[in-house]
Amino acid sequence: MKTSELDYTLPEELIAQRPAEPRDASRLLIVDRATGQIQEDRFSGLPTYLRSGDRLAMNDTRVIRARLTGLKASGGRVELFLLREIAPATWEALVRPSAKVKPGTRIELGDVTCCVEDILPGGKRCVHFESPDVLRILEAVGAIPLPPYIHRESPDADDISRYQTVFAKRDGAVAAPTAGLHYTNEMMQALDTAGIAHTHVTLHVGYGTFKPVKTDRLEDHTVDAED
Repeated sequence: MKTSELDYTLPEELIAQRPAEPRDASRLLIVDRATGQIQEDRFSGLPTYLRSGDRLAMNDTRVIRARLTGLKASGGRVELFLLREIAPATWEALVRPSAKVKPGTRIELGDVTCCVEDILPGGKRCVHFESPDVLRILEAVGAIPLPPYIHRESPDADDISRYQTVFAKRDGAVAAPTAGLHYTNEMMQALDTAGIAHTHVTLHVGYGTFKPVKTDRLEDHTVDAED
């Protein structure tokens, strides 16, 4: 299939720049499999479409603060987007501007220093931190990675909590499992009361969810693995 066959016009004003409030006020599309009828509702109505004995699968991955901004010794600004840990204190990352960051370049991140090292396949880089507790560093100086279609001059204070599911508990994702963002604690209680069970699975959402398709044929696009 040609990727051009999937092109369509999406007006910028129809791309939400902030999530719905409250969480379960987002829209829900309902398809009746028996009749094929399609209707629209709010996510808050989900329990009315389920039955006692049904079971939902929920991804309990937790989004890490994978975006970092630091400075080279020259004062030049460098952006790091950590993708996954490949060894203790060493991460695979995207670096901008990559061409101006030579292997061995040290980056100051507040009170913490890291070193941008080898160039990896796909234009990624190897980044090594002085401290092995990288997740603690991210909690102190990192930012939640937002989808590339969200354009803001600066992050919102509530991004840290809003782009996390209410049942997130296992660190590792670099993007939110978006379907789970619409659940609220109140809905979880309502589901329990209605006898609708849930099972937690852990799938750390990776860079593949952000990665643009640049091939002419869809079959030639490589989807990055998730953990």
